[in-house]
Amino acid sequence: MHNIPSVPPPEVQRPLPGQREMVVMMAMVMALNALAIDSMLPALPAIGEGLGVTVANDRQYVISTYLLGIGFGSLLYGPLSDRFGRKGVLVPALFAYVAFSIGCGLATSFPMLLALRFGHGIVSAALGVIVVAVIRDLFSGDAMAKRLSMIFLVFMIVPAIAPTMGAGVAAIAGWRSIFIVLAAMGVVMLFWLRRLPETLDPADVRPLDLRTMIAGWATVTRHRRAAGYMFASGMMQGSLYGYLNSSEQIIADVFQARNLFPLVFAFVATGIAIANFSNAAIVERFGARRVSQSAVFAFMATASAQILVALSGGETLWMFTALMMVNVGLIGFIGSNFGSIAMEDFGHMAGVASSYQSFAKTLLAATVGALIGQQYDGTTLPLAYAFLISGVVGLALVYWAERGKLFTRPGTAPKNPY
Repeated sequence: MHNIPSVPPPEVQRPLPGQREMVVMMAMVMALNALAIDSMLPALPAIGEGLGVTVANDRQYVISTYLLGIGFGSLLYGPLSDRFGRKGVLVPALFAYVAFSIGCGLATSFPMLLALRFGHGIVSAALGVIVVAVIRDLFSGDAMAKRLSMIFLVFMIVPAIAPTMGAGVAAIAGWRSIFIVLAAMGVVMLFWLRRLPETLDPADVRPLDLRTMIAGWATVTRHRRAAGYMFASGMMQGSLYGYLNSSEQIIADVFQARNLFPLVFAFVATGIAIANFSNAAIVERFGARRVSQSAVFAFMATASAQILVALSGGETLWMFTALMMVNVGLIGFIGSNFGSIAMEDFGHMAGVASSYQSFAKTLLAATVGALIGQQYDGTTLPLAYAFLISGVVGLALVYWAERGKLFTRPGTAPKNPY
């Protein structure tokens, strides 16, 4: 692991976390976002009943408004962290995360809850943006992809258990208590982050002005390879968000297995955990492009199988779970690798680039995911079709980004970014 630059003088420095602790710490920071999404899923019916929601699909907005908030908020934190440092932005964002968690737990109407969830998402956007910027400060290329996969591997433990936690807390103390638990976990992370050093190199500090930010956004947008992978990642992530939005209804209504939802969700989440473990082991050997692009083809093939099974009329809960586990797992091979490829040429402006890319892909993914969720019609077909369409569009964007040259290694990739 590279030496981590730190701002405070040596005499006041705390012992630096080792590589393992850094990976787990960053994973737990990102996991606060997963908790704020996945722990809500089994409680959506109770939230709807408690706040007078009459249309079942409208309950999905508890998820999609949070995701939209993350999309918009992601635009802010890269420039802020490039000016004030990664830790200097992350800590205040976590304080705000705690405050919004408490506010959501006290909401007295559904519109009020949605407004607070949107604000919660805006401040929570800092968590993902700054984690990626910290890793980019320390690594690049396939080494960055490997570390991101290790972070996602630890991170995926949380989505596997979050629905069970949410269901248990809601059953014992009501759905409002879930938000209080989120606030408590945010406080725990604030104490742990006292050990986080500042990873921003003083030479990479950038002024905080609109002209500089717009110039950075324009640089990323004009970068053919970065733009292609950024939007492709958004499409693939959008299919995952579509699953998140409609998963509780599918398990409860299509398969009449509401009580099994936490178990099914954990099985599906295990697919991503396995994928990130495998990706961390193979990405430096085969390259981020070969691994992720192969995963997109496998993703489309599995989506086609999902459509055929849904059309057969004989789909069972465990057939649905197995195919979803495979396809959601394949997203694990795609997300971190697409992200590392899109960030390859932006070491000198990692905060702005990470922030803008997170904004663009999350906003696209949240919008696509909300559209997919709202297509739920009492069957699994809309979700299966959406997976296939997302894969086709994602592959087309990658093909364009690489000028038709798939399965290359970084040394043979096109060097002209435009």
